[in-house]
Amino acid sequence: MTAPLRSCLYECTVFHRRYQPKPHEFLYRVFYLLIDLEELGQLDERLRFLKINHPGLYSFRESDHISHGAPSIRENILRYLQSEGITSPVGRIQLLTLPRVLGYIFNPISIYFCHDLEGRPLTSVAEVGNTFGEWKPYLVPLATDGSFHSRVVKHFYVSPFSDLDLEFDFHFHLPEERLGVFIDDYRGEDRELASILTGKRVPLTDTNLLLFSLKYPLLTIQVIFGIHWHALLLWLKGNRARRKEAHPELQQGVHRPHKSLANHPSSCAHSSQDNSQDTHP
Repeated sequence: MTAPLRSCLYECTVFHRRYQPKPHEFLYRVFYLLIDLEELGQLDERLRFLKINHPGLYSFRESDHISHGAPSIRENILRYLQSEGITSPVGRIQLLTLPRVLGYIFNPISIYFCHDLEGRPLTSVAEVGNTFGEWKPYLVPLATDGSFHSRVVKHFYVSPFSDLDLEFDFHFHLPEERLGVFIDDYRGEDRELASILTGKRVPLTDTNLLLFSLKYPLLTIQVIFGIHWHALLLWLKGNRARRKEAHPELQQGVHRPHKSLANHPSSCAHSSQDNSQDTHP
């Protein structure tokens, strides 16, 4: 009998609330993949509607994620951890992420949950994306209460309505039957934005992928459309936009698409406009 997959789906609710300078909030429904990186080969063999590193209704490409010059996503994340001073041996790695849909990708947030060789939580990494096709990793260490927590200066252009020197406050729980991801933007002690991603675990099967195709059609396209729609609403409310080119010195440690991907379907997510809304949940 075939063993059940450790990888799964999460049916999620995303909630954003902006507190200042002009209040705005919205809520929408999505689904996320939680991929056990040890199962990439099994997923490709066992699922018809999720393909690994080649096209499908849904697909997952290692090249869409953290890049440190290694051929595999696991080796790239290990190199990043080493660069951040994590020297403990790493065992299983789970990745929470959106899939490509018919070749199109836009990932506001992906999170790596790293375990030690005994299967205990070790650390996590948040990979934040923007509508220019850029992404930036942030180490989110294990806290004493068993969750993952970090507060760090953003230094990344995510939203034209947020300064680049705000602080991200990351707070995650290890995904089990329930998912809980909380990301706030702070200026000092003042919270400017609250973002919450919560979800319920669902088995990763072809049947559920087809069901979610009906419930959440063209998932990533809906996400990018929603981002620009709410950016327009924020602008109409009088929120001031900042141009991406204004402060290149505050955009640090940013990863950009490989040149070989310039004509890839994902390139249509790389907006040339400065009207992207908050791209983390």
